[in-house]
This record gives sequence, structure tokens and C-alpha cells, in this order.
Amino acid sequence: MNALVNDPRFAATTFLVVDFEGLTPAGRPAEPIEVAALALRPVGDRLVEVSRFEELMRPPTDVPVTARDVQLKGITQQMLSTARPAAEVLARLDARLTVPPYRLVAHHASTEAGIIGRQAEHCPVLAATRLLDTLRLSKAVVPGLGSYGLDGLLGYYGIPNPAGRHRAMPDVEVTAQVLIRLLDDGCP
Repeated sequence: MNALVNDPRFAATTFLVVDFEGLTPAGRPAEPIEVAALALRPVGDRLVEVSRFEELMRPPTDVPVTARDVQLKGITQQMLSTARPAAEVLARLDARLTVPPYRLVAHHASTEAGIIGRQAEHCPVLAATRLLDTLRLSKAVVPGLGSYGLDGLLGYYGIPNPAGRHRAMPDVEVTAQVLIRLLDDGCP
């Protein structure tokens, strides 16, 4: 990673690792119900956490939380009933992004990109920020793995599966660890 932190294109970059948990109603795109973001900046020869953001989001009234959603994510309809809508939450996250440049980071980032794109009017900084997909990066850095899913990469790197896996912040934290390992392996 030393090469990265000494590269002027990245030395001042804040890496914003982001994850959404969502509901997927039939025939519609995912509706976000939780977001987490972890901001990392290069300091010396490593990435250091400088801030974090985590919040639940109330889905539209016609998008129910299913028993499978509760089982997988541990998020109930009751937990979401008092949450702010996605537009407000993402505007609050976006308002915190005041010191560019940023690089968004997510694992299998198509879901995050879709949600951000659909909410672009509420989070214009996020929507305009380039996205680094750790799934794609891992295929370039560690060719030949059997699985490039987050669990496969956690196993490959010996990173313990966190409590609360499939909640936004635990997934962001382990994605950040995977990013750091990929940068360590890939920078030379």
C-alpha cells in the first residue's frame, strides 16, 4: 500500500466504503433500509478511519419487510417505522462530504450504484463520485479464487466473519479490511 499512499493521485483521497441493506420488491429495484459508510484516509503507509455514518431508512409503505428479510438482516418493520426516508438519510450522508476528493468503495457495487443513482438528487456528491468495486479489484489482484463473494474473500484473507453479517456497518467494516488487503497485495 506504500505505493498508493505515496501516489499524489491518491494521497489526499478519502475512501468512503459504503454498503446498503435493502428490500427487493417484485418487479422493482431494491429499496434501501440501511446505509453505513466508513471514511478512510491515507496516513503514513496505511488507511486510517476518519469518520463513520450508519442509519436505518424507512421504506415506502408498499414495500413490506418479509420474514426472510428479518431472518437474514435482523431488521424488522418496527425498527424501520420511525426511521427517516432514504432521501433524507442520503442527503444527511451527502452533507458530510465536504473535503473532496472521494472514492466510493463497495463490494459487488452494482446494488450501491443503483441505489445512489436513483437517489442522486438527494445525494449529488455521492452520485458524482467514482466507485471502486472490491469484487472486480479482487479478480484482478487475486486471480483464480473459487469465490469472489465477500465471504470467500474473508476466508481467503483469514478475516473473521463479523457478528451482524448482512447488516450495513459490519459489512462495511469487513469490506474495508478486504480493501486494505487487496491494496497491500496489488500495489506492487
